[in-house]
Amino acid sequence: MTEKHGKVMGPVDYLMIRFPGNKFTGKIAPELNNLEKKGIIRVIDLVMVMKDARGKLMIVEAKNLEGDAGAAYRELAKHTDEWFSEGDIEAIAMTLPNNSSAGLLLFENVWAIKFKEALLEADAELIDMGRIPPESIANAEKHLLAKGGA
Repeated sequence: MTEKHGKVMGPVDYLMIRFPGNKFTGKIAPELNNLEKKGIIRVIDLVMVMKDARGKLMIVEAKNLEGDAGAAYRELAKHTDEWFSEGDIEAIAMTLPNNSSAGLLLFENVWAIKFKEALLEADAELIDMGRIPPESIANAEKHLLAKGGA
């Protein structure tokens, strides 16, 4: 059972979102705020990694972002913890091409907590968990659109 401060936590996922050409803005922040307010997710950590044209890395926690992007993420950043280690961040950052940025997002699936508690109360055991790759989802969406669905 995963607990923090005596509280059952939902599953935790991470995303790495690339911004080619270092065109990072705060346009994603309102939707992340919306998902938190609805109790769907809880943002745990949010880090920006920027790689210039020569490959020099700059790593910035969301709470330290400046400008318009910083203002957009300030509300989310108030409640984040630093779960990503510097080694984790650097390993992920090395995969970035030069002249690009990435947002590293770690979030708890709050929606799953009550389901997890029900499983625990029923003495059920989770035996496997996974995620369908984005490419498979894109193929399924194309298939649905071709059939006139979705």
